[in-house]
Amino acid sequence: MIRKRLLFFGRVQGVGFRFYAVNKARQLGLTGWVENLEDGSVEMEVQGEEEKIDLLIQYLDSQRYISIEAVRARKLPLEKESGFYEKGY
Repeated sequence: MIRKRLLFFGRVQGVGFRFYAVNKARQLGLTGWVENLEDGSVEMEVQGEEEKIDLLIQYLDSQRYISIEAVRARKLPLEKESGFYEKGY
């Protein structure tokens, strides 16, 4: 079990990124959140099995209108939480 903060760059806003992220993360049993940032990137904190986090990223990158050009990742301490949700607006 791990927790990561991910920053996604590319065509990641206005293309359903958060919608797909929430639905797939819930399906995979991951916890955390996703949020659009003012600079056009998307931030995510996600917790679960590393293989499932990798599957989430692959799924997002395979969506028709999403184009992930770069991902920055940093490991974080685990948190007690349940569910995966969209933060912000």
